[in-house]
Amino acid sequence: MAKDPRVKDIGEIGTRHLFDIVVDLNPRLNFGSGPFGQRILFGSAGGSFDGPKLRGEVLAGGGDWALFRPDGTMTLDVRLSLKTHDGALIHMTYGGRWVTPPELKVEMADPAGRSRVDPSRYYFRTNPLLETGSKEYAWVNDIVCVGAGYLVDGGIAYKVCEVL
Repeated sequence: MAKDPRVKDIGEIGTRHLFDIVVDLNPRLNFGSGPFGQRILFGSAGGSFDGPKLRGEVLAGGGDWALFRPDGTMTLDVRLSLKTHDGALIHMTYGGRWVTPPELKVEMADPAGRSRVDPSRYYFRTNPLLETGSKEYAWVNDIVCVGAGYLVDGGIAYKVCEVL
């Protein structure tokens, strides 16, 4: 099949580090297995974020309404409230996928040891979008981000990058 002549070379898609974020989690709420898989709420208990142009705290009350598919892949449905160091509020939402290879299932099931599993051994990617009414941070309303996640003691963390 011939290449469509309308396809243009736009170069590689680049990224720039936006911030690192750590979200402390409340004990999970298991809604049980439903028609689409097992739904679990990982509620946000707080946390922090820090980067070159954004830093502050993760407010309690958000969370991830995760769905574990029958094949074991977790699909994310996250909403978080961020408060910058100077008091601006930013709404952060993202979906994503967390795929744990079968050979890691036992290690990842151990609450005491799973944060020590090397994140390069599993696939945990997100697509954050940010929204604010703050004039100083209005630029976040117009960017798309990607994130790479990993487990930490007491929660979850991500490296979040702006897509250029």
